[in-house]
Amino acid sequence: MYNLSIPIAMLMFKDFDIKRAFEKILDKLYGWGEDILLATPNFLLAIVVFVLFWYAGKYFGHFIKKVLLKKVGQESIKAILARTAFIVTVLVGFFTALAILDLDKVLTSVLAGAGVVGLAIGLALQGTLHNTFSGFILSFLPNIQIGDWIVTNNHEGRVIDINLRSVTIMEADNNAVVIPNSKIIDAPFKNFTGTKRSRITISCGVGYESDLELVKKVTTKAIAELFKQEKNEEIEFFYTAFGDSSINYLIRFWTPIKDRKDILDAQSKGIMAIKAAYNANNINIPFPIRTLDFGKNKFRAETLHIKNME
Repeated sequence: MYNLSIPIAMLMFKDFDIKRAFEKILDKLYGWGEDILLATPNFLLAIVVFVLFWYAGKYFGHFIKKVLLKKVGQESIKAILARTAFIVTVLVGFFTALAILDLDKVLTSVLAGAGVVGLAIGLALQGTLHNTFSGFILSFLPNIQIGDWIVTNNHEGRVIDINLRSVTIMEADNNAVVIPNSKIIDAPFKNFTGTKRSRITISCGVGYESDLELVKKVTTKAIAELFKQEKNEEIEFFYTAFGDSSINYLIRFWTPIKDRKDILDAQSKGIMAIKAAYNANNINIPFPIRTLDFGKNKFRAETLHIKNME
């Protein structure tokens, strides 16, 4: 069988003009070179702009950390905010460089892709983002700082760390509790360290036979000698109820407080001072049982003798 592939290939090679093909390649290379030369200024300008934005981002992050966030006590918050400012500045420089290079289609694709990715991340990390934004808010709140003693979400302790995800408090039993930032923002919290002085309340009761004016005077004096009251402060004494075995009262006074220990210490000292003053003035603090006063009621004791009948 006669093979036609060789003659056909020879005809194709015969029609192929090497010189003309070479000229086309040279024209193409020349066009590319011309395009490169024309684009070189824009390319160099884009590099310069990107480098400037890079250094501007580093300076801006440093400025935010050292100046704008100078009063923020959490170093972790400062570092993250400074890093975020740097990344945002660099991204702006990157998009500006693309615009200088006339890469509009690439820029549009990048922005579209970033929007889709951002939406997906936002939907997937709703809880995490909520905690993150809550962390930003907490970092600027003067009402809670590292070292404060707070009560929140049924937990009480000293704040030892605040970051973009959670607040960590060390409870009185030396156990750490990590609470998400969103829980702190959405729920009330009490800060004992937020004020220098707080009011302490002590409740007690005295016997019904007591002179109530004397009790008030002695109790107030005992507290006043122990806890000095400053301007616009006073010791407050109120009788509150007729109890089962005593007339109950409460006394309130001011003292420096930073945490729960200070409260317990002040209450303990106040109770000891009141007890010592009552002992010195024969004021009775009755037990929560019925008291039999043999002196006033004059009970008579009798002895019964049982005779042995045999």
